[in-house]
Amino acid sequence: MADYISDVRKYDATASEEIVGKIVKHLGIALRNRDSALVSCSDQKELDRIKKNWCGKKLGVIEESKVDGVLEKVCETMASDRSKSRVTFYYLAAKHLGKLSAL
Repeated sequence: MADYISDVRKYDATASEEIVGKIVKHLGIALRNRDSALVSCSDQKELDRIKKNWCGKKLGVIEESKVDGVLEKVCETMASDRSKSRVTFYYLAAKHLGKLSAL
């Protein structure tokens, strides 16, 4: 858990451990595999899954143009990080969508 919170805090120094814990719990078994624990911004299919499953189903944001803009912004924010943590990516997406309190 400490690794996840420290990675998130590289982008949001005030990140809540409770919120990060909820994201880790949501992702569950996916975090055990290195490939599924990371996000590839160059893989459109992966971004579409994030848009549908995380932003749409979990966060309830279905406005495609808004979600696309947020995912692009998160990719830009994390551009210097070659290994983009899925937990951090999901946290930043929820933050930019104003949905952290919904978690």
